[in-house]
Amino acid sequence: MSKLLSPANVGGLSLANRVVMSPMCNYEVLKQDGIPTPYHFAHYGMRAISKVGLIITESTAVDPHGRISNYDLGLWDDAQVPEYKRLVDSLHYLGTKVGVQLNHAGRKAEGEAHPVAPSAIAFDENSQTPDELTVDQIQHIVKEFGAAAKRASEAGVDMIEIHGAHGYLLNQFLSAVTNHREDEYGGTLENRYRIVREVIEAIQVNFKGPIWIRLSLTDYDDTGKENTMKEWQQIGRWLESAGIKLIDVSTGGLLPKGPNFPVHDGYQTPFATKMKKAVNIDVSTVGLLDNPGLCEYILQNNQADLIMEGRALLRNTNWLMDAAHELHDHEFKPYNVSYERGQK
Repeated sequence: MSKLLSPANVGGLSLANRVVMSPMCNYEVLKQDGIPTPYHFAHYGMRAISKVGLIITESTAVDPHGRISNYDLGLWDDAQVPEYKRLVDSLHYLGTKVGVQLNHAGRKAEGEAHPVAPSAIAFDENSQTPDELTVDQIQHIVKEFGAAAKRASEAGVDMIEIHGAHGYLLNQFLSAVTNHREDEYGGTLENRYRIVREVIEAIQVNFKGPIWIRLSLTDYDDTGKENTMKEWQQIGRWLESAGIKLIDVSTGGLLPKGPNFPVHDGYQTPFATKMKKAVNIDVSTVGLLDNPGLCEYILQNNQADLIMEGRALLRNTNWLMDAAHELHDHEFKPYNVSYERGQK
């Protein structure tokens, strides 16, 4: 049996396989109330039937003013919990584990009249300049992460992922490129990490399951101001000491810049492997991992512990079944007898 499709204990969870549906925004909360809709039940339900080991629902806002868009899911209000719980219960019924990615978009909150950030620096020339957060406002946002975690716990999720990547608020604090503060939340690497530590502690008070975090390990910045890999590895060790169970490694998003090298299958995996060498917790990889053979190679060679699938699962809901064919994995079983006919 392939390692990709075999049961595994990863990131504090017992999973049916090492394929995770990466959190991807769908912008389908048309009422703008943050509450899951029939679309979300169908969208995630199809991937649960395909036997994805873990589904992490899309970026879920902890503050209505911190949404990536007004059409995002949210857990900033108790009224959002019942339908979120119905969604989680339905996915559990279909046999998958379920997580939620908690986020505050910071200066990248597109629908917000007054976005906020660690420093008053716009994302690009077409973006609004954010208001610099006060210390009291920072501490309020930390509490919002904790309150959202309590609601996630009430909804029955198996894990929580903190979104610290792709240029959103926590990523903005971590980087000296976007954090020019001179107080306890800026300056040194440890100070820039402070809000992340406080968010973890706030979540741990209200959620007893595994906590993961997504990080962007490069900004593709050529000015020499971004965090070095050694600094990211130090952050990884702090996260391990704080009780984080898995680091979900991605890249980019802080700046309006893309990779400064040819993009290829698995192009982000070397960043995950470098983090994996620095910590004793699990590390996942993401990015152009459509090829099951490449995914198996990454796992067999200990370059990462888990495969995050994004666009591949948008294109093909039966990606795991196709992977089983390609890997000659005859132990993988589709959802039921009716779906098994699709293998023949």
